[in-house]
Amino acid sequence: MRRVILGLIAALSIAGCTQTARLGPSPVAVPEGAVFDEVKSPADAARMFVQVTGDIEPLLEAICERAYAYRNCDFWIVVDDTPDIGSNAYQTLDRSGRPIVAFTLPILSEMKNRDEFAFVLAHEASHHILGHIQATQQNAVIGAEVLGAIAAQMGDSDAQIAEARKIGADIAARSYSKQFELEADAMAARILKVAGYDALRGAAFFNRIPDPGDEFLGSHPSTAERLANVRQALQD
Repeated sequence: MRRVILGLIAALSIAGCTQTARLGPSPVAVPEGAVFDEVKSPADAARMFVQVTGDIEPLLEAICERAYAYRNCDFWIVVDDTPDIGSNAYQTLDRSGRPIVAFTLPILSEMKNRDEFAFVLAHEASHHILGHIQATQQNAVIGAEVLGAIAAQMGDSDAQIAEARKIGADIAARSYSKQFELEADAMAARILKVAGYDALRGAAFFNRIPDPGDEFLGSHPSTAERLANVRQALQD
């Protein structure tokens, strides 16, 4: 179930300032029959948020429930209005295990059209559908145990072993992060195709953010790799 935002229009309009309007649960009005494609104002962005989440969320939940009947598929789509937060979208879980997809105000203000917003939304939801948080946690535990055991075998101190476990967890967690990003991109492309959105137009958002290139243990693939992956997913 999505969280519709009151004050999103006002919040987006001052997103570059030091203050951020507080957001509440009342709906932003969307004129009947209106389609907010090209986003030219904070009002368009707010209405796009409501409209696209209304289109995409039921499909995300249906796919999640069909693939993993045991997983909580009641998505909560929110705006993170934390002051001075950077441009970001992310997926997390609340204490009960309910999946949350959050968009910060800066990233919403950067969306140029509904396909971009739909792609990022489907991408973040795909991380939950594919179980990436759980897999990352499992990898981190294994990495911590392996490097911690090696440090213990070498006779390191307790502090050194603890540091080794921390390093092992970080390396293991990052080892599959690029793969997970590509998997989420591919699933998002297929979801948008079913939903009637243009996944390639949506993935063009990558062209406007810094390209991570091929960083050692970087968390994201290069832009070229991501776009090629989306094209391939649409052909499969």
